[in-house]
This record gives sequence, C-alpha cells and structure tokens, in this order.
Amino acid sequence: MNKLKTSSSELDLDRPNLEDYLPTGSIPEPHGKLRLRDLIDISPTLTEAAGAIVDDSFTRCFKSNPPEPWNWNIYLFPLWCLGVVVRYGILFPIRVIVLTIGWIIFLSCYIPVHFLLKGHDKFRKKLERCLVELICSFFVASWTGVVKYHGPRPSIRPKQVFVANHTSMIDFIVLEQMTAFAVIMQKHPGWVGLLQSTILEGVGCIWFNRSEAKDREIVARKLRQHVEGADNNPLLIFPEGTCVNNHYTVMFKKGAFELGCTVCPVAIKYNKIFVDAFWNSRKQSFTTHLLQLMTSWAVVCDVWYLEPQNIRPGETPIEFAERVRDIISARAGLKKVPWDGYLKYSRPSPKHRERKQQSFAESVLRRLEEK
Repeated sequence: MNKLKTSSSELDLDRPNLEDYLPTGSIPEPHGKLRLRDLIDISPTLTEAAGAIVDDSFTRCFKSNPPEPWNWNIYLFPLWCLGVVVRYGILFPIRVIVLTIGWIIFLSCYIPVHFLLKGHDKFRKKLERCLVELICSFFVASWTGVVKYHGPRPSIRPKQVFVANHTSMIDFIVLEQMTAFAVIMQKHPGWVGLLQSTILEGVGCIWFNRSEAKDREIVARKLRQHVEGADNNPLLIFPEGTCVNNHYTVMFKKGAFELGCTVCPVAIKYNKIFVDAFWNSRKQSFTTHLLQLMTSWAVVCDVWYLEPQNIRPGETPIEFAERVRDIISARAGLKKVPWDGYLKYSRPSPKHRERKQQSFAESVLRRLEEK
C-alpha cells in the first residue's frame, strides 16, 4: 500500500487540473447536485483516466512541438519566402557538398587505416578514433551546428561511464565530435545499421535489440568488460533508453549505475529558436530527421560535462540513478516525470495492470465500508 501511495503522489506532480480545460460557466453547479469534480474524485483511477484523456504526462514526453507560424501578415510573408529560398536553395546544397567532402576524406583515410594496420591495433584504434571524430564534425557542420561545451573534456580512464539525457541520435554525433565515445545503442536498419556494424564497431560501440531478452544479458557482460579496460574509449550510455523531447526526463535504467564505477553526468539542452532537434522515430526516419536539420538555419545546443558521481554507502543503484537524473534535469532545465520510457514501445505489463486493478478494488472497498 505504501508503494501505491508513493506512486500516486508522484503522478500528482504532473497531473493536469481538469477543470482548467472546461469553459467558465459551461457546467452549472446547483446546490445539492453531483458535480464533475465530485464524480472524478470517486476514485484515483477515474482521475488518472480523465487526466490521460485531457493531457497525459507520458504522451507529452514524446510529442514534438511544431513551431508557431510567424508569417501571418503581408509584411512578414515575403521575408518568410526569402528565408525558404535561402535555406533550401543556397544553404542546403552547400551543406550537402560539405557532408559529401567529409565522407570522401573519411573513407579515403579510414579504409587504408582499417585494413593496412591490422597488426598495430593500438595505433590503428587511435587513428580510427580521430577519423570518427572528424566525420562527426562534418555532420555537425552540415547543420551549421552551434554547440557550446561547458566543463572539462572527457578523458580515457578505466572504471568510469558517461550518462546523458537523450533527445535524438544526433546527441551521439554532438558528443562524438569532441571525444570518441563507445556508445550503447539500439541496432538500427538501413544505412545507419551498416555504419553501426562496420565503422562504429571500431571505437568499441555496443549494439542491442530491446525486444530480445538475451541481448540484455550479453550487453550487461560487455559493459562490465569494457569499463575494466584501461585503453578502451570512454563508455557513453543514454539511460532513458529512448528519445525524449528535451522538455522532460523519464526514468533512468539502472544498468549504468550498478557497474561499480564512477558515473559522469552529461546534460544536453537544445535551443529551439531555429529547429526542434527531437527525433520522433515513430513519425519520421532518421534520414528525414537529418534533412530537416540540414534545411534549418542552425542547430543550437549546450552540453555540460558535470561533476563525476559515485554511489553512496547504503544507496541502491535505482536511488543512484535518480540522483544523477536530478543533477542532469536541474542543469538542463528539464522536468522529471515518473515514467518508464520503454512503455513507448510496448503495452503495460500484466504486473502493472494487476497493481492498478488492486488499487482500484481497494478504493472501491473503502468507499463501500464508509457507507
């Protein structure tokens, strides 16, 4: 019961006031008659259901907010048309050329290094690391990326892992251009999957399929092996497990916090003045997302490398994860919500439904006993 009360109090933090959505005076409240507020207050389950219908906090985490139109009069409309011509007719072709040159330089260097230096692994890995940073810099340049980094640059040390909030796959590119991280990432199809299985494996990246239970065991074992290596690239994990719209942070998975190593928080905040960097993978492919960025004026972003954290005596990995999430959310100005991001990809588990059913049954029994 205490767990249920705690869960209910957390949800109350982000639950909308339903009466704010009703027009003033739309529902008369004669004396002695049942009002809408009284009906909803019969059960917390009804309150949650009504809140979900009006404006649920879970869906808001993964909702892209379209920019407000500003070409609303005859004076601004010509300027907007001029901007479209500049972005699509001038900036976009230049950015395509920049990215193409970057790939030519990268591949002409990476292929010889990868195949001709097979017997010199340490030197080969160092060159591959620099080349991956180079191609990521070309990607950022193709968006006219304006990225400001705060704090000391990450260094290669054993027994440490970096964790960051997750808005888009470009988070990895933005961080990778400064330091060649080994990232934990969902396996993707298409050209992204080809890069994952070839080039990015050279910097120690680890891939998984969230629908395969066996992959989780394999990834957990690889994580422990990676953090023990003194010469391995710094490990980067996005513990939310999914892209969130840079207004909220969802629950952090505990895997990164039970490795027994130092956790280095990284906060990423995008300025939406020119473009929304959130990647809604359910509505657009990553290629479409990149084209959206390349046809915008610029991608503006701040990255904070925050003070390393260690688990405290008596602190559980889940509590440690929440403490680190607090630090990242406070620095990036993000709102915490008590949701598991994986619910975006699957239906609620039977245990979750049973808890809700039990809570509802207990509330009904209490009402009946009061009568």
